[in-house]
Amino acid sequence: MITSDFWTEHKVRLRNYISKHVRDRNAVDDILQDVFIKAHTNLHTVKSHGSLVAWLYRIAANVIADHYRIQKPSEEISDELAALEPDPDFIGDLAACLQPLIDNLPAPYKAALVLSEIEGLTQKEVAGRLGLSLSGAKSRVQRGREKLRQSLSECCDIETGSNGIVGFELRDPKRGCRPR
Repeated sequence: MITSDFWTEHKVRLRNYISKHVRDRNAVDDILQDVFIKAHTNLHTVKSHGSLVAWLYRIAANVIADHYRIQKPSEEISDELAALEPDPDFIGDLAACLQPLIDNLPAPYKAALVLSEIEGLTQKEVAGRLGLSLSGAKSRVQRGREKLRQSLSECCDIETGSNGIVGFELRDPKRGCRPR
C-alpha cells in the first residue's frame, strides 16, 4: 500500500525534475498535480511496487511532453504513418536505481548531496543548513557525487551520448541497484 509519506517524499523531487524541463514556473505545479492525479488513478496498473519511482518519473515525462504538445499548433498526421514506439525512459529508470545508492552514502555526504542535488539548494544554503563553511559544503557535495558515481558504476553500465543518457543496463539484474 502506498502511504502519504511516499507522495510527500517524492513531491519535492518530482517538482525539481519538472522544473528542469519546464521554463514556465506557473505550469510546474499544474504539471505536478496532473502527475499525481494520473498516478493515483492508475496505481492499480503497477505490477511491482519496486518500480513505483520509475513509473512516477515516466508519468512526469509524459505529462511534460503533453504540456509542450498542447502549446504548439499541430498539423494533421497521415494515417499512413506508423506510430513510433516511445523511447525508453532511461532517466526515470536510472532515477529509481539511484535512491538505494544515495541511501547508502555516509551520512555527511548523503545530507549534502540530497540538499544540493535533489532539493536544489545552492551550496551556500547547504553550508548554512549543515553548519559548514562554504568550502566545506562544496567539498562534501563533491565527495558525495564521487561516492555516488562510484556506486553507480559498480551496479550499472551507463551509455551516454551527445544528448545525455541514451541507455543503461544493470550489471546484475537479479541484484538490482543496491550497494555492494
